[in-house]
Amino acid sequence: MFKKDNWDEILQALTANVFRTILTAFGVFWGIFILVILLAAGKGLENGVKKGFDGIATNTMFMWSQTTTKAYKGLPKVRRYDFRNSDVAALKAALPDLLYVSPRNQLGDFNGTNNVVRGTKTSAFTVYGDYPELIKQQPMDILKGRFINQQDILERRKIAVIGKGVISELYGKEEEAIGTYIKVNGINFMVVGVYHSKQQGGNAEQEQKNIFVPFTTFQQAFNYGDKVGWMALTAKDETSITDLKPKILELIKSLHSINPKDDRAVGNFDLYEQFNKVQSLFNILKIIAYFVGTLVLISGVIGISNIMLIVVKERTKEIGIRRALGATPGAIRSQILSESIFLTIISGMFGIAVATGIIALLNMALDSMPPGSNTMFANPSVDLRVVFVALLILVGSGLLAGFIPAQTAINVKPVDALRTE
Repeated sequence: MFKKDNWDEILQALTANVFRTILTAFGVFWGIFILVILLAAGKGLENGVKKGFDGIATNTMFMWSQTTTKAYKGLPKVRRYDFRNSDVAALKAALPDLLYVSPRNQLGDFNGTNNVVRGTKTSAFTVYGDYPELIKQQPMDILKGRFINQQDILERRKIAVIGKGVISELYGKEEEAIGTYIKVNGINFMVVGVYHSKQQGGNAEQEQKNIFVPFTTFQQAFNYGDKVGWMALTAKDETSITDLKPKILELIKSLHSINPKDDRAVGNFDLYEQFNKVQSLFNILKIIAYFVGTLVLISGVIGISNIMLIVVKERTKEIGIRRALGATPGAIRSQILSESIFLTIISGMFGIAVATGIIALLNMALDSMPPGSNTMFANPSVDLRVVFVALLILVGSGLLAGFIPAQTAINVKPVDALRTE
């Protein structure tokens, strides 16, 4: 392989018919190109979707009360019930694998009547009563000030954390919000923090227009008593919230005298389960990419093998002369295999290089998009290990493509070859 004469012979053989060599190499080029592009596109789509989960505790479920549909213990079939503060304490005590149990309440929304006033300005916003751990479950950045803390909960402080969207509607340009007061349903709250939601999607803009106040303050100020609207429950990393869900629902049903077979009484949304479904989808897409790319690559390798057979046929007399001059079958086989491997690797590497260039240009285009752009495609890329495996595949493909032509070449008898015109 390191002799100059061998390389001169390889290049001479491949350049004898340049157009045929290019067409032959194109099959392998296209196969490896398609494989890399499909894998990069799948990864880009996966990154884009996962970006939508950025900052969210995915091992989380949400739970809310609904109307019962089955009679139980003398209670009517259809009745309403509400979660209570005692339910939160019971869940924490009974299920130590739960990392966070966050009770939540909500007042109004951005489509409702105006419920927030500051000076002469008024608007409608969604006001939430929450605990400090919410910031670890929901994606947001604190731009100024702070979020709700435990002391706010214990002392029922009338403080609020507002979004950028609230500032744009209630405050003037360059006006400082921290330390000012807003009036929610006639009750004053001091602004102690400004947040920016990292959530993406259709309602991303509305997520900037929320107001967060301490949960205990919310219950007291708006006469909610010990009522809980819904809960966000996050399991510890070593435990799946999906596995805990049956125990959670069983406990809630027992606390509120709900028929154990009433599956409609407790509403829930398992984020972890949905996240795993999305992950499974991308795993399937990756398998499809490998399958399609490999099939195209195999077709290219078959093309090289066929052309090499034709080349061997054309060089029958040359092979006969070399055999007559003392060339061993191993030398003939090595020559044919070297030509096949060289052509396969060069065309494959060119395919990888072109695909990498296109991916780089696509990443540059995505990076140039303004921050906060809503796109489901991000950072398309291919793992270096995949490229390394592709190189091994190319070497193996070259050996496979050249094996049959090489065997055909060494089976040629010198006398018969010299008779060939």
